Amino acid sequence: MTQQKHKSGFVNIIGNPNVGKSTLMNALVGEKLSIVTAKAQTTRHRIMGIVNEDNWQIVYSDTPGIIKPHYKLQESMMDFVDTAIGDADIIIYVTDVVEKRDKNIAYIEKLNQLECPVILVINKIDLSTQEKVVEMMSQWKELLPKAEIIPVSATEKFNLEKLFDTILAYLPVSPPWYDKDAFTDKSLRFFASEIIREKILLNYSQEIPYCTEVVIEEFQEGKERYDISAVINVMRNSQKGILIGNKGAALKKTGTQARIDMEDFFEKKVFLKLYVKVEPDWRENRRKLRDFGYIYE
Repeated sequence: MTQQKHKSGFVNIIGNPNVGKSTLMNALVGEKLSIVTAKAQTTRHRIMGIVNEDNWQIVYSDTPGIIKPHYKLQESMMDFVDTAIGDADIIIYVTDVVEKRDKNIAYIEKLNQLECPVILVINKIDLSTQEKVVEMMSQWKELLPKAEIIPVSATEKFNLEKLFDTILAYLPVSPPWYDKDAFTDKSLRFFASEIIREKILLNYSQEIPYCTEVVIEEFQEGKERYDISAVINVMRNSQKGILIGNKGAALKKTGTQARIDMEDFFEKKVFLKLYVKVEPDWRENRRKLRDFGYIYE
């Protein structure tokens, strides 16, 4: 009996903002690795989720939504997308049932030039009808003739089995890229900062979430709990006041929500301290962006 050859590869998820890339990634990985909110630009980093079986390893990557950059932070975010396109064994391009097909058409043209397999996922089909979805599949086939087109609902976990089977069929023969017990390339500190940032996205409106960056200053694991201290960097004093709120109430609410989610994620008690610091114009500061992990040099 011949032994089945091991398959392994990078399956990189790209697409425009708010089409459900992070929800899809979390559903495929079976863990909440990427934060999910209704706001655009929720994902800022490239986040890998690794799924292992005896005969295969899939390294999924969630990436920021494709945008036209307006400042250096957004340029770095688009660098993550371009890198993901460049090193993919399989590309999953996510759209949804309301997005216009000509949005960021330059990336569609890039996909047509690729030699690796491209899977076009039409997400959120639970919000449409079967007839409209069939029509969309036909229209997308004209734009991406070589792509495999799969309609899904990531939130309802509908048709994900077909998507997974397609990924596995395209996965190249290769030894595993990571240890078989690995499930992500990111540290626990990173997930602590992302959980706090998710609560900021959910609790504050207008420009506040887009002007903040969370830095974990202390991360200590004891027998009974994690002791975590985090600094929320903002760009102006007025933003600092809004984040803290009247008598600290807003910051306390954000901290409590983040702590509860961290305890669920880390499966251990958490003692969390939050501070707010003004770091003017950090989104344009190359040194700060490097410190915050957006630029690698």
